[in-house]
Amino acid sequence: MPKVSSITRVLQIIESVSYASTPLSPLELSQELEIPKPTIHRLIQQLVEEGFLAVDIGGGIVAGRRVRNLGVELWQQRQFFNERQAILEKLVDDIKETCGIGIPSGRHMIYTNRANTALPIQIFLPIGAQSPMWCTATGKLYLSQLSPARRKKLINNLDLIKFTKNTIVDVKQLNAELDEIAKTGIGIDKEEFISEMVAVSVPIVDKKDRYLASLYAHAPTIRVSLEELLTHVPRMKQAALDIQALIYQEND
Repeated sequence: MPKVSSITRVLQIIESVSYASTPLSPLELSQELEIPKPTIHRLIQQLVEEGFLAVDIGGGIVAGRRVRNLGVELWQQRQFFNERQAILEKLVDDIKETCGIGIPSGRHMIYTNRANTALPIQIFLPIGAQSPMWCTATGKLYLSQLSPARRKKLINNLDLIKFTKNTIVDVKQLNAELDEIAKTGIGIDKEEFISEMVAVSVPIVDKKDRYLASLYAHAPTIRVSLEELLTHVPRMKQAALDIQALIYQEND
């Protein structure tokens, strides 16, 4: 068997942890990557110290701050940004409401792309803005995709601020809402983040159907109800597929 370099092993560890749906133990990583246990422990310790990996409350290995930041930067590279933007602008032409993309970063969602409606009344959430997870269509969709353990840990670390009278701040009620979103695959915001604004979102996923980002549409209630916005979900799902096709091209 040819000798594997330390650099290759480090990249394999980061890749496995980043793609895993649940935190991995050092033993699981050792078995999956066929790396001796002393070596895997040494490399994990170095990656944790450098911020590329982190250890969760249960002792599992998860992506660290530097890996998350790198993911955001790669997603926002100009070439890929422009291609996604063209898809969003066509979507807005079709449904006549503002659309965009949000990705998770730490305890927030970050808006990475946005195409505005031409209609006069708009909600301003600029590219680069952060939004809370528990009361937005993008964030609730992301939370619904997590394993029970990761969802519980993240929600416990969130300050569940009540932004509007509709904001869900009861953990039990929020989990029930997230369970329903997990079934439908559609994130919803019923005036929970901003009064008189509704939003829906659908997932952008990778080749293995793992969540990558949320594609959203939002609108003022003076013009569109949540039920009316939900009628655009099929068209939004098609746009998500078009964006996924771009991602596959980037990785080929």
